[in-house]
Amino acid sequence: LVVALAALLPAACARRSQDLHCGACRALVDELEWEIAQVDPRKTIQMGSFRINPDGSQSVVEVPYARSEAHLTELLERVCEKMKEYGEKVDPSTHRKSYVRVISHDGTKMDLSGVKIDGDVASSLKFACESIAEEYEDELIEFLSHEADNVKDRLCSKRTDLCDHALHIPHDEL
Repeated sequence: LVVALAALLPAACARRSQDLHCGACRALVDELEWEIAQVDPRKTIQMGSFRINPDGSQSVVEVPYARSEAHLTELLERVCEKMKEYGEKVDPSTHRKSYVRVISHDGTKMDLSGVKIDGDVASSLKFACESIAEEYEDELIEFLSHEADNVKDRLCSKRTDLCDHALHIPHDEL
């Protein structure tokens, strides 16, 4: 019996780690997309060289601020703080863990039945989020700087394999 349990323990820990990293990646993308949507679409930022060309002109262009590299980099520095607004939910049939918002962005009441809310969950999710944001910063900026469909699946499943088990996870809206 002890040998059988010892053989199952690494698999259970690996699955928990995969669930955590997948959930953190998906929550990270949700939060970034929500933050981008909150920016006034008319707000722009100047990009390019501020050096003056020989003809007296400058190579400066205005780009939408919401999806600019400067804005996305700023968001990546602070977005993982939002993980304290998430709880853990366990699927009763598969025992897989997923992470859901426990505080809505707009103040509407949330269904929190079956959701575990505690500091350990939030700190684990925050740590996983920070490591993903750091390791995949270039990919996040690449995907989010252009309006792309299914960023969660493309980044968390296809590009990074953080959610290779999760292609069937439904798209949740914040």
